[in-house]
Amino acid sequence: MRIIALSTLKAFWEHTAAYQDVQESALAWYRTTCRADWATPSDVKANFGNASILKDGRVVFNLAGNKYRLVVWINYPYRVVYIRSIGTHARYDAIDAQTI
Repeated sequence: MRIIALSTLKAFWEHTAAYQDVQESALAWYRTTCRADWATPSDVKANFGNASILKDGRVVFNLAGNKYRLVVWINYPYRVVYIRSIGTHARYDAIDAQTI
């Protein structure tokens, strides 16, 4: 899979010291996803059993022991993952994961 954009993840933990604890799990997610070949949502679930599959290609991943949420949009035919949002549960609760 091709991921757009790793810089979004890096900016999250680099700009706020309190969020540096997500770096290791975010990079592990990134490495696993780069090696993946997801054609369907069930392929995502096979790699990440705790991922939440939403409508229209949206997927929510739990990072750092479920402390953070990563929202992505996956274009399955082109094998591209677009990072839409990363944040705490409070930030996740304040957004509409289907529209960001």
